[in-house]
Amino acid sequence: MLRRRFLQIGGAGFLGLTLPRLLRAEGASAGSGPAKSVIFLYQFGGPSHLDTFDMKPDAAEGIRGPLSSIPSVVPGMPVCEHLPEMAKVMDKVTLIRSMHHTMKNHNSASYYALTGHAPPVDDIRLRDSDELFPAYGSIVDRFSPNTDGMPTFVAYPHVIRDGAITPGQRATFLGKAHDPLLVTEDPNDPNFALPELSLPDTLDVGRLQNRRALQQIVNQQARLLDYSATARGIDAYYEKALSMLNSKRVRDAFDLSAEPDSVRDRYGRSEYGQSCLLARRLVESGVRFVNVYFSSSIGGQSKTSGGWDTHGFNNTRMYPIIKARHLPITDQTLPTLLNDLDERGLLDETLVVWMGEFGRTPKINANISRDHWPQCYTVLLAGGGVKRGFAYGESDRNGTYPAVDMVRPDDLAATMFSLLGIDPETEIRDPLDRPFPIAAGRPVTGVFA
Repeated sequence: MLRRRFLQIGGAGFLGLTLPRLLRAEGASAGSGPAKSVIFLYQFGGPSHLDTFDMKPDAAEGIRGPLSSIPSVVPGMPVCEHLPEMAKVMDKVTLIRSMHHTMKNHNSASYYALTGHAPPVDDIRLRDSDELFPAYGSIVDRFSPNTDGMPTFVAYPHVIRDGAITPGQRATFLGKAHDPLLVTEDPNDPNFALPELSLPDTLDVGRLQNRRALQQIVNQQARLLDYSATARGIDAYYEKALSMLNSKRVRDAFDLSAEPDSVRDRYGRSEYGQSCLLARRLVESGVRFVNVYFSSSIGGQSKTSGGWDTHGFNNTRMYPIIKARHLPITDQTLPTLLNDLDERGLLDETLVVWMGEFGRTPKINANISRDHWPQCYTVLLAGGGVKRGFAYGESDRNGTYPAVDMVRPDDLAATMFSLLGIDPETEIRDPLDRPFPIAAGRPVTGVFA
């Protein structure tokens, strides 16, 4: 099946073709780390470290920016003045302030962020392909899958792209069996449902026990797609698909209407706010890895949509945009999620990762905005076996380069896998049968609790 067609179909077409391959899992060693799950909050476009969690109030005017810092509950860990709620929960997080790589294009830098493997080229034309490395959640699905009928890896509410589809969102050469359960519906929609797992109105579950009837249903849906004989095949893994289709536990996990209005309001009645609430419900139900995408695009020119790519293009300006959109959304959703997980006793076993593909330039540009800057940026971690109220590494006085303890995406990948109890040196083989470790870096043990 062509990948583009596979993604375009989004919702209803996944019933027949995605679940069986998603759910196919080979024997794998279960993880035994402090983190049972990961919520990976991906801030597409690249948030500015100097205007969020690594502010430089003593830098020169053209570097420090117009936003002020405020103290947090952790001495020496100030945050942006537009993150007052985050200031109250910084005692729950670890900041890595010394992230570094050299990829300046969104798709190549995002691929690095989403897989922990450097792309072959730093090029805006980098395209998704089966030769590139799989997403983190696909690795988890391969080596530490759920065996209780719940999906291991869920991604929503977008397929992100900068022109072309951004690589790093799927299983690539691991095989479709390890692709995420992809949900492209808006969790804030009053009619939010899970079309991937919804049965046609004319179908009752009993009919699915008839393999011939199931094949007919799959083939009817598959007429919408270009697909191969393999994709049409019915094998033993359909039994797991049937179990999921008929699983009250799965349906309940995605049922946001079960949440009190007060809880939904705290997260924010926005696509991203309800996505973060859904992430909590999913890990609470046993999902191992959840990718939540802040936006489908890099954005940066709108106060109402899009990601963090705030160059100041087309007579727009960075600071009015992030003050109106990005910072308020972050200040409502992220502390609410951390508090909610903590109050439910889930934070210690759930690793929350908040990051983009890079930071923004220390020097403010002629548009009174900031450009791409991968040489130094900040990643926020919380729960899942990391320290609380802690900063690892430092940037230099202008936030230009790491001053001590540089961390690369390869190291962050090794850290996440280690916390999940998966050995970062575990080997996978690419399409040419060459062995590679699932993470090429080393765990940042300095952040471990």
